[in-house]
Amino acid sequence: MNKIYPDAKAALDGLTFDGMTVMAGGFGLCGIPENLVVALRDSGAKDITAVSNNAGVDDFGLGLLLQTRQIKKMVSSYVGENATFEKQYLNGELELEFNPQGTLAERIRAGGAGIPGFYTKTGVGTLIAEGKEHKDFNGETYIMETGLVADVSLVKAWKADKEGNLVYRKTARNFNPMMATAGKTTVVEVEELVEIGDLDPDNIHTAGIFVDRIIVGDHEKRIEKRTTRAA
Repeated sequence: MNKIYPDAKAALDGLTFDGMTVMAGGFGLCGIPENLVVALRDSGAKDITAVSNNAGVDDFGLGLLLQTRQIKKMVSSYVGENATFEKQYLNGELELEFNPQGTLAERIRAGGAGIPGFYTKTGVGTLIAEGKEHKDFNGETYIMETGLVADVSLVKAWKADKEGNLVYRKTARNFNPMMATAGKTTVVEVEELVEIGDLDPDNIHTAGIFVDRIIVGDHEKRIEKRTTRAA
C-alpha cells in the first residue's frame, strides 16, 4: 500500500468530520504537526475534541483551530501560552479536561495498547479525582483513569521511510510516539523521507504498522517564548 501523499490536504481527504476526536503530537511548539493542523482547519470540520499536551499559541498550531472555533473540547495538560484559549474557556465557549502531564501521556499510551483503564496515585485528594473510581492497593489509594483513542492522530516525525517507520528528534519525541499508536488512522508529516532499509532498525521509534499516511512538509522552527540576557 502506498502511504505517501502529495500534501496535507490530500492526506486528510476522507478522514475529517464534525464531532471527530483528533490527537496532535508535540510539546510546546516543538514537534507539532503544523502542516496537518492547517489542513484540518481548512477542512472546515467543527465540534472537534482535540487531545494535545498544549494548544499551541494564538496564531500557530492548534491555536489556528481555536481562532476559527472549530474545537469544542480540549483534553490537555498545559495551555498557558494561548490567550484565545483562555478567553474562550473563561467565557464558557470551550470545554476543558485537564490532566496531569504524565497521566495524559499514559492515557494515550494505554489507548494505543488496547488498555481501557488504569489506576494511578497522581491526583488523589485533588479536583482531578472528583467523580473517578477510587481503589486501595497495599494500603494506598489510587484513582482510575481511562485510555484515550482518536479518530485521527496527527503526528510529526523527523524521518520516515516509505513503509512509515518513524524516527523522532529530541523533544519532538514527547507525545508523538504514543499518539501514533492511539489513532484509528494515523497521519504523519516528516522533514525527510528515505528509502526502505535506510533507517537503522535499532533507531526506529514507531513501527510502520501504525502509520497510514505520510507527507513531507516545510516546517517553521518557532520558539514559543524567547528569554535572553545582556551579554
